[in-house]
Amino acid sequence: MNDINKQLIDFISASPSAYHTVENVRRELDAAGYTELFEGDDWSVTAPGKYYVRRNGSSIIALRLPKPDFRGFMVMAAHSDSPSFKIKWNSDVKAAGMYTMLNVEKYGGMLCSTWLDRPLSVAGRAIVAEGGRMVSRLVNVDRDLAVIPNVAIHMDRSANDGKSYNANVDMLPLIGSAELKTGFKAIVAQSLGVAEDALLAGDLILYPRERGCVWGAENEFISSARLDDLQCVYGCLRGLLDAADGESAAVLSVFDNEEVGSGTKQGADSFALPNILMRLYSSLGYGQDAYFADLAHGFLLSLDVAHALHPNAPEKADPTNAPRLGGGVTIKAACSQAYAGDAEAIAVTKALCKAHAIPYQMFLNRSDIRGGSTLGSMLTANMPMRAMDVGAAILAMHSARETMGAAHLKVLERLVTVFFSR
Repeated sequence: MNDINKQLIDFISASPSAYHTVENVRRELDAAGYTELFEGDDWSVTAPGKYYVRRNGSSIIALRLPKPDFRGFMVMAAHSDSPSFKIKWNSDVKAAGMYTMLNVEKYGGMLCSTWLDRPLSVAGRAIVAEGGRMVSRLVNVDRDLAVIPNVAIHMDRSANDGKSYNANVDMLPLIGSAELKTGFKAIVAQSLGVAEDALLAGDLILYPRERGCVWGAENEFISSARLDDLQCVYGCLRGLLDAADGESAAVLSVFDNEEVGSGTKQGADSFALPNILMRLYSSLGYGQDAYFADLAHGFLLSLDVAHALHPNAPEKADPTNAPRLGGGVTIKAACSQAYAGDAEAIAVTKALCKAHAIPYQMFLNRSDIRGGSTLGSMLTANMPMRAMDVGAAILAMHSARETMGAAHLKVLERLVTVFFSR
């Protein structure tokens, strides 16, 4: 297995929730000499310098200032969350007098059927009472804990003719018998080594337990949970750490809640990034005019996944702008502005790729199929700078297990490296 793909699979396995993703990014930044800034403190920063800010434990913004007279921002953005099922706090449900299920709600728009009949567990964060204080703790119940069982074909003869799933009925995970002596909260408490009554609240989700793998006749594919969007997070992180200093500030932004619209304090559709950049300029002694002038000199690449041409459903793709797995960086466009970018931004992105022999391809949705959206347009509505949404072509987006080209991550890391080095 290619080393970078093994590292990606290791990173995804260690990142079962947005909170774990940000913690793993933080550790890499600490090891690379970055200093954490806290939003509740006064800031004292210098250029050159390397810093990062966390918000809510599920978003992180890293800033590398190359020299005192840097101009503009080179910004990369990706997201830390993936579609899943969130555990409701009073979670134990007794079913038919025989079983204990978990009460869950949908987080994002997932392919529900892909979550059935596979080992699942629970991860996220819990707020715990410790020594008279409230403390946030990472949670990972690191064992096969639950399964959402399918209904047998004998009992649902129409199962292969089209099926709708009711999250309140069909998607409840089974965790034990009705006589279960250890309830869900007790299981979480045990994993943290605390008493059950010390648990005050939690943001906990289900996650698939199977590890990602490289596969195919010539090992040309990767399948894993959470490729949307952890392969972009990991590629951006590696590119940032590998890049040489350029003329501009290098900014890596990893946001939470993209899958539910980004409209939170830790989401891209907030003032999180512009506020942090303005505080940075204030600490450096620069005025507001300098900040807005440097935005005009900047460029944003928003990295997320795109739909690859599907081998069993090629008619779902645009006839002239359908990317393939492993075909290079995917440049995404939409006249609805669901993706950021215009002719100028597309030209700049293509020129960057051509100058560094980085393969690229275009993605547009078929005109009668409504596509998704991502971070670029949200960010630039609050922070006016030139921007382009790019990413990776994958199959089975929002499945519990997605597929991408094995050659893609190296290409993505190369793009980020040369982008931040400019």
